[in-house]
Amino acid sequence: MEWIERLNDTISYMEEHLTDGIDYEKLGRIACCSAYHYQRMFAYMAGVPLSEYIRRRKMSLAAVDLREKGAKVIDIAGKYGYSSPTAFNRAFQSVHGIAPSAVKNEGVSVKSFPPITFKITVKGVEEMNYRIETKEAFRIVGVSVPLYKDIEKNFTVIPPKWEEVAQNGTLQKLIGMMDTPPMGVLGVSICNDKEPWRYYIAVSTTKENDGLEEYTVPAATWAIFSGTGAGQSIQELERRVVTEWLPTSGYEYGDAPDLEVYLNPDPQNAQYEVWIPVVKKGQGS
Repeated sequence: MEWIERLNDTISYMEEHLTDGIDYEKLGRIACCSAYHYQRMFAYMAGVPLSEYIRRRKMSLAAVDLREKGAKVIDIAGKYGYSSPTAFNRAFQSVHGIAPSAVKNEGVSVKSFPPITFKITVKGVEEMNYRIETKEAFRIVGVSVPLYKDIEKNFTVIPPKWEEVAQNGTLQKLIGMMDTPPMGVLGVSICNDKEPWRYYIAVSTTKENDGLEEYTVPAATWAIFSGTGAGQSIQELERRVVTEWLPTSGYEYGDAPDLEVYLNPDPQNAQYEVWIPVVKKGQGS
């Protein structure tokens, strides 16, 4: 399957560049999606964040290198892109549980993380209801925060912003401004390769921005999935979309933001939709 072949091509690229730097945008281009969407796909498919997978692969190879006669920690650290032995020691211990200097000691065990291979396994699972919807461009108004290129770091940015807007009255203000579809409080991830990455908490509206930020979501086609629940339920729905629906859907990621549409923002019983931008396979970049 072409989609899986692309993902495996990204693994080959990583293996070839573990010692000279891995370009996340290059990974996205190989997989025919943005660096953001690639990281999401990888984490959901592999069960580990991309940055952690790369760290494990580097430290697996570093352990082998350190057992070579005459190998110095400072040289191996530089080989795998660490600017200081301290940073390398920290990464090595996080993977192996021992200091790099202890590797040559007799009887010491280290871990090995071989390269992964992606495959598609078809199995009977809970049904997924979705709709495909094409929309013209629409304007959103709200507040935003910049996002890191390493998407795992954004878990330290986005939840506090939601807490802030809920506590300072901005959320209620936004709800009062909402007047055009999609009707809900929106979480908008703008993570393409053309502009700075940002996350908006916003609504679709025709009203004046009243000192808030504006952004125009481009015209696009979305696959839309509904869900309910609290806590991590929306992340679980997104995982199922990527691992179960997308590989066999006939679609691939399109060039538009991801949307979370909160129809009922009650955190204990949220009703929401996940909007994934899509294009027919063969029509993407």
